[in-house]
Amino acid sequence: MASNITWHPNLTYDERKELTKQSGVTIWLTGLSASGKSTIACALEQYLLQHGVSAYRLDGDNIRFGLNKDLGFSEADRNENIRRISEVSKLFADATTVAITSFISPYKADRDNARKLHQESGLPFVEVYVDVPLEVAEQRDPKGLYKKARQGIIKDFTGISAPYEAPDAPEIHLQTDKSSIEESAQIIIEYLKEKKYIPSNQID
Repeated sequence: MASNITWHPNLTYDERKELTKQSGVTIWLTGLSASGKSTIACALEQYLLQHGVSAYRLDGDNIRFGLNKDLGFSEADRNENIRRISEVSKLFADATTVAITSFISPYKADRDNARKLHQESGLPFVEVYVDVPLEVAEQRDPKGLYKKARQGIIKDFTGISAPYEAPDAPEIHLQTDKSSIEESAQIIIEYLKEKKYIPSNQID
């Protein structure tokens, strides 16, 4: 860490909540490629914004075009990718915005670190396991990535030649081979209402 920087006092999270009349929270969607993470995240963001709740989606693809365009797909680069996203989502949550992240984030340790980062700042963190059987994800394969991985064109591909460590106790467990995108997004909405992260009287 640089020695020539100074931390400046700022508004507290509670003060921001009082001013914005909203709580911040990170919704962390994790799962295999083609599990439905990004589609659910899009539906959730749109729904919240349409109902007056500040929300922003951080997606694996669009982040790699900008903030993390210097990173590849080695284990070290994947770890750094998730570390940066953890920090960014924490900032959004601290600004009383619903941060919606949709990343494969295959390693438990990285997701646990993201949770710890939020907890240390007193910010809610909701892990959502977007679960789908591998064979279903391969059948979907909208980008043709599984096919390339099977052919050996893509190395270290999660679920094929690299591991995916499923969450042990996620706050929400979605099975997208059994529920629609709308139903999956609604499950998250109901959870946010129940925990009072969003106002239930204006979200119906």
